Amino acid sequence: MRMMPITLCRPGMKLGKKIYSDEGIVLLAEEVELTETLIRKLAQNGINYLYIQDPETEGIEIPDLLNEETQKQALSTIRNVFRDYIDQPGRRNVGMYPYIGRNVRNVMQSVLDDLMRNKDAMIMLMNLHTVDHYLYMHSLNVCVYSTLLGIAHGYNTDELFTLGVGALLHDVGKTQISMQVLLKPGKLSDAEYEEMKRHTERGFYLLKDEPNISLIAAHCAFQHHERMNGTGYPRGLKGEEIHDYAKWIGIVDSFDAMTTNRVYKQAMLPHQAVESLFSGSGTLYDTEKLCVFRDKVATYPVGMTVQLSTGETAVVVDINSASMQRPVVRVVANEAGEELKAPYDLDLSKQLSVMITKVNPGPIEVN
Repeated sequence: MRMMPITLCRPGMKLGKKIYSDEGIVLLAEEVELTETLIRKLAQNGINYLYIQDPETEGIEIPDLLNEETQKQALSTIRNVFRDYIDQPGRRNVGMYPYIGRNVRNVMQSVLDDLMRNKDAMIMLMNLHTVDHYLYMHSLNVCVYSTLLGIAHGYNTDELFTLGVGALLHDVGKTQISMQVLLKPGKLSDAEYEEMKRHTERGFYLLKDEPNISLIAAHCAFQHHERMNGTGYPRGLKGEEIHDYAKWIGIVDSFDAMTTNRVYKQAMLPHQAVESLFSGSGTLYDTEKLCVFRDKVATYPVGMTVQLSTGETAVVVDINSASMQRPVVRVVANEAGEELKAPYDLDLSKQLSVMITKVNPGPIEVN
């Protein structure tokens, strides 16, 4: 299968992966044939890429970081927890929902179990095939990405658990922000932006006394928008004043926001988002942590269509963990854009004279 921008998808193509709702329910199964109406509705619901079945890329399997049951359980729990907080704005009664901490911990254990089975897994975009409430999927993405980075960094199981819970709940304070501000499709006014920034403090006060949620996890909600040079919020902390977990979460929170399509902002591709983050190395983000992050991100995800410096079109087949910018690709079209009768694989880490020059080139001409 291959990963295609929805703008290049056409009626008659068949899905290669299921489409999920924000509750983890399957909306469309594999092999469903796309129609103009389906394509339009998926685009309207924030889906910017689809996995498409394709004979030329037969055998290319797109790995999932979480199994289907774990993702369903996680999204359902996040949705229920956040909705409980939304229903009780400004709540002060600790223990009103004593199950929240327990349920979050159960989900985190499942996530951690999945990720520990494949410690070498790379950060792959997770929001490509989910019709979601942005806040729910974003929370899960940040949890998974942060935990993968924690594994790469060498944290022990208890540390990974605390980091993951903090990441899962880092944006819980947004449940206390006006929906008019939270869901505004355009640029926020100065007053609205100040209101949005308060989600960090509100998240901390929601979590700090919550049973079964550690104080460190609450500080992740408090500090994930702090920046190394003191330009972040809410307290303008600098450098070592910021907890390490919050530094990791700050990086992946920004990455996921950059790579997600929003009404008012076109999503960046992974390699573009990595470059943008590195522009803040040492000033906004911790340089050493950014380097770990860069080495764990699949900058050219499996299934992505790319154009090579030879003019040929190829699809990413596999990731070279030692050289993320130079994956293994399958060449499927010549420089004129004509489909090859015999596609072949090329390891760009061994063919150093060939480079990726473009992603998602136009449709291939069938001979």
